[in-house]
Amino acid sequence: MIKLVIFDLDGTLIDAYQAIEKSLNFTLQSLGYKKVSYDQSRRSVGRGDKHFISQFVKAADTGKGLILYRKHHREALQLYATLKPQTRKVLSSLQRQGIKLAVASNRPTKFSKVLIRHLDLEKYFDLIVCADKKHELKPEPYLIKQVLKKLKIGSREALYVGDMVYDIKAGKNAKVKAIAILGGSCSRKELVAQKPYKIINNLRQLFKII
Repeated sequence: MIKLVIFDLDGTLIDAYQAIEKSLNFTLQSLGYKKVSYDQSRRSVGRGDKHFISQFVKAADTGKGLILYRKHHREALQLYATLKPQTRKVLSSLQRQGIKLAVASNRPTKFSKVLIRHLDLEKYFDLIVCADKKHELKPEPYLIKQVLKKLKIGSREALYVGDMVYDIKAGKNAKVKAIAILGGSCSRKELVAQKPYKIINNLRQLFKII
């Protein structure tokens, strides 16, 4: 009996890739670097914004780059982020069934909440837990375990849904059933290699599992 579904944010419930790419390229150009492609930006996310920026700039520029990126990104999220197909209907339906819902994201709390409020998703979630420190980042199980602990639900009664290899590893590390959803940052081949509990094409397919 599944009592809780925990979701990743980017690439799972929300498409913020355009906002990420625009903020990244604003940062790079501000620091005198060349722009990167949308695909390169999209493939580089998943381990928090500091790690993301560090992949494109010299170590000496990471701190300044992170400040520029965060300042730009708050507005970019509100301009360009959109919901993935069927997100609102699926969350609403799960909520009506009495299933608890939560978010466990590697995004810093500040920006996760900007996204969630802007897209009017806050009302669906019993808990939102985000990574603000290095040890909290997926694939470490910290975020998922925090959700289980605070909502007092056992790992066998929960699902974790995400679009990246980090998500599947985090779910397994937390001993919950890890569901891989296609259409995010990782390919089917990459996700299959992690041996998730199930692979789904879209959020509506969750109902077949639950």
